[in-house]
Amino acid sequence: MEKNVTGMDELLAGYAAGTLSFPAQALVGAHLELSDQNRGYVSSLEAMAGAGLDEVEPVALSDRDATLSAIFNSNAPILNEIVTANETAGQGEVPESLHSIVGSSLAELPWKTLLPGVKECKFGEIDGCSSSLLWVRAGRAMPSHTHHGTELTLVLKGGFRDEDGHFVVGDVAYADGEVDHKPIADDGEDCICFAVTAGRLQLTGPVGRWFAPFIR
Repeated sequence: MEKNVTGMDELLAGYAAGTLSFPAQALVGAHLELSDQNRGYVSSLEAMAGAGLDEVEPVALSDRDATLSAIFNSNAPILNEIVTANETAGQGEVPESLHSIVGSSLAELPWKTLLPGVKECKFGEIDGCSSSLLWVRAGRAMPSHTHHGTELTLVLKGGFRDEDGHFVVGDVAYADGEVDHKPIADDGEDCICFAVTAGRLQLTGPVGRWFAPFIR
């Protein structure tokens, strides 16, 4: 589960307020689909925000009809819609909140081998953040690394351990420049994670530094 409580609380507050980058907003939405741990908290935050809006004087739209038409014709996903476990548990490989970035099938993605036992699929940069999927073979360790920025990692399948604890399906791990860790996938099942990073990753261990020229 999440060990960085302050960082997670800030992330959930940003999600409720709609101020996160698009990939981070999608990641938190997927977390709420996969785990009921923070649904009540986010619902409370959104209720508080709604109550605050009730106290704000309404402002007339400059072009009401055009604005409403643009909203109803938009195909953008509604990321802050929290679905229940009964609606999503066990249905498909990818949570609904990630479909606009990842798609609905992991098997059809253009996976590339990053290291022995580690595959990656990158989705490019959106809102200043890079997003990707990592597929780590059961029992395999990632190279030790830290971050020039932040990294959010959502477990979609399996689990992993690092210096901050044990993370399983639905958990979110938060890392920044103060964290130097070496995630290790659980035995018995491959680990698949969706990661959102702001800033570059820096390999720190001797093995990682050897592989550094090949990881870009």
